[in-house]
Amino acid sequence: MKKWKWAVGIAFVICIASLIVVINVYGDIKSTANEMYAPINNEVSVIRPQPVDITSKKEPFSVLVLGVDEREDDTGRSDTMIVLTVNPTLQTTKMLSIPRDTYTEIIGKSYKDKINHAYAFGGVEMSMKTVENLLAIPIDYVAKVNMESFVDIVDIVGGITVDNTLDFQYDGEHFSTGELKLDGEKALKYVRMRYEDPAGDFGRQNRQKQVIQGVLKESLSLNTLWNYKSIFKTLEKNVELNVAFEDLLNIRKNYGDSFKTIEQLYFKEGTGTMMNEIYYYVPNEAELLDIQNMLKDHMEM
Repeated sequence: MKKWKWAVGIAFVICIASLIVVINVYGDIKSTANEMYAPINNEVSVIRPQPVDITSKKEPFSVLVLGVDEREDDTGRSDTMIVLTVNPTLQTTKMLSIPRDTYTEIIGKSYKDKINHAYAFGGVEMSMKTVENLLAIPIDYVAKVNMESFVDIVDIVGGITVDNTLDFQYDGEHFSTGELKLDGEKALKYVRMRYEDPAGDFGRQNRQKQVIQGVLKESLSLNTLWNYKSIFKTLEKNVELNVAFEDLLNIRKNYGDSFKTIEQLYFKEGTGTMMNEIYYYVPNEAELLDIQNMLKDHMEM
């Protein structure tokens, strides 16, 4: 009987301790989400005047992810531009990487330029409108990530391992082929190299994917779980998104399964060209139309 009472007592203590941990983590998550929340002007798209309904109707939505390289005395440019469309009925997500040199109309400037210049000219809002114009779909949510945070996050998870397929040097570092263990500084250099890659921006996008997958893999380790507060602090300093905490909870509840199946889309048929001694990537019109239609269908438009 005493042993039984002792066991119940231990179980009760464990349950209470677990509950306290969950409550503390939940509070930290909410605090972090509130710190990252950055509403933007004119959030309603001209393509779809009504805001997306993620609660009762559970409509498909889109997200623009801007990986911004912000340095001292420089407004920065969106070196990474990824669009996600999420469909809860199909339980799928489509992910499109937009080449940073894409030649397109910059909405608000009335002329064409590299798409990543939209951020330098008009921040998140101009980037959002320019991407909407290029893809002909509404952009519901925008997440801006400071690429410098790669360093902190990779170091917090204890470094990552990637399988490098291209031998190259960049910014004083040599990256040989094969399995590489990268710390934060090396990981940032690994994803920044572009001009020596025969695949150009596509090769760079694949390395970015490798680093992201490496971070996700290491994030599941017990050691990383104990460092969740450090990760949250890094996110608070380096991530901004126009999604309120309550909407994040609704997305997790109503759309969670949609992120398990991700189809990647790429611009492949465009051409690189020089204009006034500046390199641009000009999308193939037929391929662009196909991508627009695929994203529209996925968003049930």
